[in-house]
Amino acid sequence: MEAIELLKKVRRIEIKTRGLTRQIFAGEYHSAFKGRGIAFNEVREYQYGDDIRNIDWNVTARFNHPYVKVFEEERELTVMLLIDLSGSGNFGTKVSFKRDLMTEVAAVLSFSAIYNNDKIGVIFFSETVEKFIPPQKGRKHILRIIRELLDFKPRSNNTNLGEPLRFLTNAIKKRCTAFIISDFIAPDFDEALKIAANKHDVVALRVYDPFERELPDIGFVKVRDSETGTEKWIDTSSSLTRKAYSRWWSDHTGNVEGTFRKYGVDSVSLSTGEDYVKPLIKLFENR
Repeated sequence: MEAIELLKKVRRIEIKTRGLTRQIFAGEYHSAFKGRGIAFNEVREYQYGDDIRNIDWNVTARFNHPYVKVFEEERELTVMLLIDLSGSGNFGTKVSFKRDLMTEVAAVLSFSAIYNNDKIGVIFFSETVEKFIPPQKGRKHILRIIRELLDFKPRSNNTNLGEPLRFLTNAIKKRCTAFIISDFIAPDFDEALKIAANKHDVVALRVYDPFERELPDIGFVKVRDSETGTEKWIDTSSSLTRKAYSRWWSDHTGNVEGTFRKYGVDSVSLSTGEDYVKPLIKLFENR
């Protein structure tokens, strides 16, 4: 992409997503993700009604008088975006490609984090971790993330969700809020998600296109797997073919959503053919 065209795209996304963040998401984000961590603040003398579980026994023994630990909500979070750049993101039959939707949602989350004085970092992945941008603050940092999203060329078209989840677990030591933005059309990632969700607050944003839910009846079509490059002719006029595909999609969706529930991962599905604002707000409110 030419530099001038890239800058124009970055600017358009910034104007739209900053407006959405100010008007809609800032407050919802704050209530949904702030105060989810507790940090030690100070030690003070025990007062009637204090929880005895918070007694600091070392200080109590030293002064021969009960003292308790005082905690406060952590007001600054680290937010990580795990963004799927595999080949299946380059598909869309409605308003946008899946990757375009992922980019815009990532920008909204980034500006929401910055407005709440949080750090934001990114892990781009395909079947491996393609790029890691460490968490930082500031508009300049967000614009870099958006530029990378628009112009980054992954080395691989395949998908492996286990790799970025393991990287997140190892690279980010302190508990963070991690958004996985993907279509989740990937090999098994159960164990990696289990470990990551045990350490971090993981949220799944599943992006899909309406044509992925069911095949349209349009006769013989030649389809190409954007990740493997495999091509195949399919008779979409066959009701058996359409039913078999619908069953696969239903089973796949059930398995993915079941995995999220199993490990306490909040999730929402976002369609390329619909506005993503309402589903995101609902996700935030449900938290």
